[in-house]
Amino acid sequence: MSLVLQRTDLDVVGAELTVDLPGGTTVPFAHLDYAATAPCVRAAADAVQGLLPWYGSVHRGTGIRSQTSTLEYERARDLVGEFVGARAGDTVVFTRNTTDALNLLARALPAGVTTIVFDGEHHANLLPWHRPLRLPTPSSPDEAVAAVEQALRELRGPALVAVTGASNVTGEIWPVRRLADVAHRYGARIVVDAAQLAPHSPVDLATLGADYLALSGHKLYAPFGSGVLAGRADWLDAAPPYLSGGGASTAVGATAGDVTWAHGPSRHEAGTPNLLGAVSLAAVCAALLRTDRAALHEREQELLGRLRDGLAGVPGVRPVSVFGERQPRVGIVSLALPGHDPAVIADRLAREYGLGVRAGLFCAHPLTRRLTGDTGTGGCGSATPGLLRASFGLGTSDSDVDRLVVALTELTSGPA
Repeated sequence: MSLVLQRTDLDVVGAELTVDLPGGTTVPFAHLDYAATAPCVRAAADAVQGLLPWYGSVHRGTGIRSQTSTLEYERARDLVGEFVGARAGDTVVFTRNTTDALNLLARALPAGVTTIVFDGEHHANLLPWHRPLRLPTPSSPDEAVAAVEQALRELRGPALVAVTGASNVTGEIWPVRRLADVAHRYGARIVVDAAQLAPHSPVDLATLGADYLALSGHKLYAPFGSGVLAGRADWLDAAPPYLSGGGASTAVGATAGDVTWAHGPSRHEAGTPNLLGAVSLAAVCAALLRTDRAALHEREQELLGRLRDGLAGVPGVRPVSVFGERQPRVGIVSLALPGHDPAVIADRLAREYGLGVRAGLFCAHPLTRRLTGDTGTGGCGSATPGLLRASFGLGTSDSDVDRLVVALTELTSGPA
């Protein structure tokens, strides 16, 4: 059984891909690296293919291609807004990805706002903030809420809490709503890095209690270079444009500095936008809105249970977690492999078994090092082995999970 509905718009493009193994056999390729980039689904591919004959400049021309492209671009914004539950007073800005979206918000923060962030965040949500108050990763959701409340109580100033919806390392879901309630009690705002949450669970700004939400198309089955920052418009409208150029301005005078900047999303979308990325992302959002997300969730949890049960019988393979084994999580499992180099194991999984996973620090160096007990301080390219990560979603089958368990059993049973 595969984690896919009877809807062709959510079929994975390339599901029939096979790879040749060294022994001369050919096997279906099992993509188990969704947390890095999810495969494209038919809705995204069809949306791009359908628009290509009409592709033209957005907000720039009067011809049929420009008019159609403009209509589809703004329609995409509306669909994405519906997907994230955009409210009156919210805006939806198209970006390149989650990293770009969070950097945009960091640039837009009013003077004097302090960002509160846990050190276990993905670098996209750890590094953009100017002089953040960095908290150690808590050991439980209760500790996370208490730490934020203590920080806000002592800060006594405008603040933004920046937190992930689901960890890209462990898959654990963070207590976003509780953190939002605490933030709002102290007059602070909260931004949610929903890059890993959105592909696996509905993300609604009001339900989460979020002021802002960021996500990536390439995590959400639309790998065409788009992302989104959605949320309250006031800070974004008051901030200087993220990029200066055409489209961000409504009037430019003859002297330097004589510029009237646009309000709304255009203020931060200078230049020719990624029309195909926006339209493909919106197509996936629309498909997911029509889908029984509860059924997808149930199926994903079955796969998680199958993987974890299988790994329990593999000596020397240890799933890692921040909050404990019982914490709800999305389809991401990271493994410590004592005595083995995860990079070597990942390479062999690909070459010898046709399984695509990820090894390393996952752009979450402080958290991954803590989970492995490593105290090194090396940066990108560090020799720190890190972890092995398997992640899945639409199109993942029981067979994919079982093949991974068998392969890990064989690869870790001998000497490193």
